Amino acid sequence: MLRPIVAVLAVFLAVLLAVLAGTTVSVRAQEINDYPTSARAEYVFGCMKANGESRQSIEQCSCSIDVVASIIPYDRYVTAETVLSMAQVRGNLGGQFRSSEQAANALNDLRRAQAEAEVRCF
Repeated sequence: MLRPIVAVLAVFLAVLLAVLAGTTVSVRAQEINDYPTSARAEYVFGCMKANGESRQSIEQCSCSIDVVASIIPYDRYVTAETVLSMAQVRGNLGGQFRSSEQAANALNDLRRAQAEAEVRCF
């Protein structure tokens, strides 16, 4: 009589653990994958323009953005991309982005992440 109850409890616990593990994995995936698809696609497109438009470059560039995304959060990536874009503007406005310590730190974070991606993916 006790064995059926133990079996039912074991199945219940297994199902409960599976549900909880699935929830944890889903939350972790959302934390890791905070880059929108369009940002990833834009990065891969630019990377392929610089490294050749081949199947191999798709794999390498996709790997590269995955590594970058695993190292720096998306908001920091956006800051660095903004700095890169605005630093090209001539005059006082562009100068603020070229000389700001905060801008330089964001850019350095991105460059470090890209260097790590270069080592891992290319």
